[in-house]
Amino acid sequence: MSKKENSAPMEPLEEQEIQEQPAEAAEVCGEAPAETFTLTKEEMEKLEALAGQLSALNDQHLRLAAEYDNYRKRTTKEKESTYQDAKIDTISKFLEVYDNLERAVGQPGDEDNVHKKGMEMIFHQLISVLEKMGVTIEDPAGQSFDPARHSAVMHVDSEELGEGVVSQVFQKGFLLGEKVIRFAAVQVAN
Repeated sequence: MSKKENSAPMEPLEEQEIQEQPAEAAEVCGEAPAETFTLTKEEMEKLEALAGQLSALNDQHLRLAAEYDNYRKRTTKEKESTYQDAKIDTISKFLEVYDNLERAVGQPGDEDNVHKKGMEMIFHQLISVLEKMGVTIEDPAGQSFDPARHSAVMHVDSEELGEGVVSQVFQKGFLLGEKVIRFAAVQVAN
C-alpha cells in the first residue's frame, strides 16, 4: 500500500453502528471490551484512596464556600451598622439645634414678627429633614413609662394619672427605626 492509500480519511461511524457493536468499537479504539475489565486489589485501594481524597476536597470546598458566605453576610451587616452609627452620630449633633429652635418657636410674643415666622419655617424644615432620614420624634406625654426609650429625671405624686405614666416631657426623644438616638427626659407619676 502506498502512503496516500493508508492515510485516507476514515468515514465516521454512525451512532447506531457504535451502539450495536460495543465490543468491536472497543477493539478498534484499542481497549478491552467492558465485560472483561477487572481491577486488582491494589487498583481498588488506589480508587478508594482517590475517592477519599475527592470526598475530603469536596468537604473542604463546601466549608470554604460556607465561610465565604458567612464572611459576605458579616461584612454586609458591619457596613449597615457602620452606616447606621454614622447616621445616628450626625443626627445627634443636630438635636441641639432642634432643641433651640423648639424653644424659640415656643416663646410667647409677637406672632406677626417676621423673625419668629422665619424661625418657625426653619424649625418645620428641620423636622421634615429628620423625618425624611427616618427619624421619629417621640413625645411620650400621657403614655406609660418605658425605660428602654425614656429617662426619668423626676417623679411626682399624682392621683389623676396612673402609676408609671409620663406626666411631663422636658426633652423629646428621638428614634431611628427602633434604635434610640436620644432618650426622652420625662417626669413620671407615682
